Amino acid sequence: MSYLLPHLRSGWAVDQAILTEENRAVVCRFGSDTDPTCMLMDETLFKAAEKIKNFAVIYLVDIQEVPDFNSMYELYDPCTIMFFFRNKHIMVDLGTGNNNKINWPLQDVQEFIDIVEVVYRGARKGRGLVISPKDYSTKYRY
Repeated sequence: MSYLLPHLRSGWAVDQAILTEENRAVVCRFGSDTDPTCMLMDETLFKAAEKIKNFAVIYLVDIQEVPDFNSMYELYDPCTIMFFFRNKHIMVDLGTGNNNKINWPLQDVQEFIDIVEVVYRGARKGRGLVISPKDYSTKYRY
């Protein structure tokens, strides 16, 4: 599904996408198009893209093709989702301890849409950290 979503092929293109988007959140998926976890996430992103187009835009960035952000954002996982709004990184408290990014594939489209909506609403109010509508910590998994 990754071929149906816009790709950013350089560090400059990633910067411009984050800088120039004024009224919508920018969702960046850092990873590889050939990775199985990224394929799962790309399917979710594609299904959600049309529904969130009014308040968010989704871009895919291949970390082998554009290694500029690997150390800056600690992109060591096979698939990473990060959120930006008006050139500011928006952190999401998911209950996992890592508030900077989502580094597992979300397969429920509505869950992803809910997270993006919370990011957008919080970022519009000037918040740099928003709380996820669902707690992803392992303490409730029996």
